[in-house]
Amino acid sequence: MKLFLGALVIAAIISLFSGLVFLIKDAGEGDRLIKALWYRLGFSIAVLVLIVVLVSTGHLTLNAQP
Repeated sequence: MKLFLGALVIAAIISLFSGLVFLIKDAGEGDRLIKALWYRLGFSIAVLVLIVVLVSTGHLTLNAQP
């Protein structure tokens, strides 16, 4: 599960940088930027939901001591 969670975070970061590339390349024209940002939003929501589910089921424990 931690591997899947890491893959979602990496996918969100890739989507963020692809949005930056589309912003520079398309100069704000077209819908590729909007699609990339929607993908990033979806990945980020999936990460948050997955963290909540994993913590509530006990598969992921929070470290109280740093």
